[in-house]
Parts: sequence; structure tokens; C-alpha cells
Amino acid sequence: MTLGRMALRTCKLLSSSSHFASMQPSTPLFSRQISMEAKGFTARLNSSGLLRTQGLIGGRWTDAYDGKTIEVYNPATGEVVANVPCMGGRETNDAISSAYDAFHSWSKLTAAERSKCLRKWYDLLIAHKEELGQLITLEQGKPLKEAIGEVAYGSSFIEFFAEEAKRVYGDIIPSTLADRRLFVLKQPVGVVGAITPWNFPLAMITRKVGPALACGCTVVIKPSELTPLTALAAAELSLQAGIPPGAVNVVMGNASDIGDALLASPQVRKITFTGSTAVGKKLMAGSAGTVKKVSLELGGNAPCIIFNDADLDVAVKGTLAAKFRNSGQTCVCANRVIVQEGIYEKFANAFANAVQNLQVGDGFSEGVAQGPLINEAAVQKVESFVQDAISKGAKVLLGGKRHSLGMTFYEPTVIGDVKNEMLISREEVFGPVAPLLRFKTEEEAIRIANDTNAGLAAYIFTTNVQRSWRVCEALEYGLVGVNEGLISTEVAPFGGVKQSGLGREGSKYGMDEYLEMKYVCLGNMNSN
Repeated sequence: MTLGRMALRTCKLLSSSSHFASMQPSTPLFSRQISMEAKGFTARLNSSGLLRTQGLIGGRWTDAYDGKTIEVYNPATGEVVANVPCMGGRETNDAISSAYDAFHSWSKLTAAERSKCLRKWYDLLIAHKEELGQLITLEQGKPLKEAIGEVAYGSSFIEFFAEEAKRVYGDIIPSTLADRRLFVLKQPVGVVGAITPWNFPLAMITRKVGPALACGCTVVIKPSELTPLTALAAAELSLQAGIPPGAVNVVMGNASDIGDALLASPQVRKITFTGSTAVGKKLMAGSAGTVKKVSLELGGNAPCIIFNDADLDVAVKGTLAAKFRNSGQTCVCANRVIVQEGIYEKFANAFANAVQNLQVGDGFSEGVAQGPLINEAAVQKVESFVQDAISKGAKVLLGGKRHSLGMTFYEPTVIGDVKNEMLISREEVFGPVAPLLRFKTEEEAIRIANDTNAGLAAYIFTTNVQRSWRVCEALEYGLVGVNEGLISTEVAPFGGVKQSGLGREGSKYGMDEYLEMKYVCLGNMNSN
């Protein structure tokens, strides 16, 4: 099974100096200012020891065996932040071997001992939250305040699973025969391959690695080639926390070669992936060869339903948070804002006014609420979706074009009179564009909301308690927010239905994804 399209770019493309060549230039003053700020942050991160630029295999920081590297860019400036190894199958196989060797000792530690290591890792992540936030802003682009918020959110999974490590309970089953004793044990599944995306470069790792380590598994992490630096910094802190060499490994580079190695190895017993549905399907098919456990958190097409009886202020605030967080680059972003006709005009005006107040700029600038998109391809996708909607009758109420700052900045956008058949309603825009659709009845809203292969997150705004229950139960989604736009938390299960994935992350339910159940029958218990 080849995963050729899994790579966003090959090593050659990733190291190409033409990566940002097609972008509109920033204004010279803006470019110089943020360039100087970014370089200052880079220097401080380097002196702190958190700016790691090598892979981690068996506790050793390692270059690619052939010496190839990837350039990691700051999306706000187009400048190179660092060069990291462009690894492939050989490095991945060595990482798997080190994880397999470490598994035999890590899994034998008591839950209390693993818990102490995880707690120390959490303490170190929080102690370095400013530096980690700066690193996220440098390579991913989100505003610094939001990036530091991601560090707090991501760290919370390590804290939570440090405690859950001590609560992996089995069962004693009453036997039908007097001389038998029946037990159910829960044991770690083994080596885990964790493939993570660029939009949450810390939280998508900790949400997977936290429960894996808590259960006694070891991991090989493959972060996005666009944002590997945060993963490497987190791995450095895991070593400082006393998590033994080989328990956490990080490889990055040629995504197809790395993915193929993880899928082919019989020593890798589980794949956990966050990313596109297309890649998730390939990983699911590829895992069949060695019958691995699979957890998939895939794409979404989140509806946000605003009923006539909604509190307008609550609906505007909640929709704003659900849509524009991380510049619209999250899989739980409100992708379709479905508004009942009685409140449509009032909501559209209030929402557009609120969106207009969002300050766009480099993530290190004070007061910025929206940073750049991750790269030029992301901007072109947004442009194509907006153009398709306009060509089919939608109206731009606000924004609708690249920002005057240039680079990959895009104006916060609101589009009205969107129809269900438009591309922007059928697929994730993954950008700062809010499409507004009208509906008449509750039944119509549910039909529109469920008319998609995706089923990750949904949002509804209503003051009618009975309606909130009816609609929540009718929506075909794994997560539903009622009068709330930010619903992710470490204590609740996160995951989707339909083609949005398999399994759950976070909460006590997230532990089960990394455990196997073993039934033990003890016979002849009444004899000497």
C-alpha cells in the first residue's frame, strides 16, 4: 500500500526556495518589523534548548541518513525558521525498533511510575508554555495568545492521562463452574504510530501520546512537515521528564515512505491519525495487512444552526469562536452557518459587524485575532471555494479576497445566500470564510445539517430546551455544542461518526483505544 499522496510536499519541494515565490509580497515596513520580531524569538528559543532540528530515535537526536533536509517556514513572512531532517523508511524502521525495545521495559513499570513521568512532562510543558507558544506561532502562524492557549490545552491531556494511568481496571467475572475463576485484564496494545497534522502541532500530539504512554505503549510520532519544531520541543521535554529513551520517537520528512514503514511493520500494533478523510482511508486500508488497531480523527463539515429563538449575542459570539479560531483551520470549525429565516437578516448584520472587528496580522503583534493561512495552497483553496459560491449566486457580505498584508493572509469573510449544492457547503473550506444558509423549519435544518458524509462536530443555538434535546439527538455527529462554540476539552470524548473517523480521543474513553482485553480462565481452583 503506497501513501504517495499522503505527503503535502516531497523533500525536494519542501526544500525549494520557490515555496513562497507565487505569494503577493508583504508591505516592506510590515515585513521588516515581523521579520525582526520572529528572528528575536528564534534566537531565544535556540538558547533555551527547545529549538531542536533533528529527529529523535532511541533517545538520540539524529539527522536523516542521507543528509537531506526540509525547510520549515514562518507563514507570516515566508522566511525559513529552521532546517530539519527529511527522513524516510530506514529512519522510521529504526524508530520502530527502538520503540519496540523500550516497550518491554516501559510497559512493565507500575502505573504509578508511568504517572509520575507524565506528571513531570506536564509540569515542564507548562513551565515552558511561553516558549512553546512562540514556537507554534513561528511555524504555524496562529496568534501568540491562541498559541499559548493551545499549549495549555495540549498539556491538559498529559495531566489528565497521568491520572488515568492509575485507573486502568480489569474485571472478575462470576463463573458458571465452582472450580473456575474468570478474569479480564487490560494490557497495552504495543508500539503506536501517531501521525499528526499542522493545525494543532502540540495538542494533536499530546492527545494521542498521553493515553498511549499512560497505558504502557511506546510511540513513533510523525508530525507534519510544515510544523515539526513543536513536536521536537515536546519530545525534548519528555526526555527531561524522565520518560525513557525509545518510548517517544519523532521522525519527519517523506510522508509516504514513513507511512508505508509504519503500516508494513508487524511491530507497530496501532495507528492513530488526525488529518484528511482521504489519507485516513489509505491508512485504514494499509493497516489491514497486519491487522492493526486504528483510530482516525478525519475531516468535518460542521453545521452551526441558529434558530429564531436563539439569543442573538450568544449566537454571534459562539459562531465567531466556532468559525474563526485558528483562521478557520480546524476540523471542528463551523463550515456551514445555517440560519432560520426569521432571524437571518438580523444575525447576518450582527455577525458581519463582529467579524469586521477581527484584527488580522502577524501572530506576534498585539491584539491580532487572525494570523496567516498555513501556505499558498490553502489560500488558493479558499479562493476557489469563494469564487464557486459567487458564480452560483452567493453574495459577499464582508471580505472575500486576500488581505492587503499579502503573503497568505486572507480577509475574514462572510458570504450570504449560500445554497447546499455549492462547493463551500459540500467540503471543508479550512479558512476564514463563513457561509450563511437559510432554512424554514427544524426538520429542514436537520436535513441540511446531516446531508454530508462527514460527522465530526455540530453546533446549535436555541433557548428552547426541548428543541435542543431533539436536535442534538437527530444530528449525526460525534460532538454537539449547544449555545457554545468552543467545546473541546480533555475530559470529554472527541471523535466523529460516518466518514469523520473511528474511535475517541480524550477522557476515560480515550484510554481504551490503546488497550487490549485479555480473558484469563483459572481452572481447578478447589483442588490442592
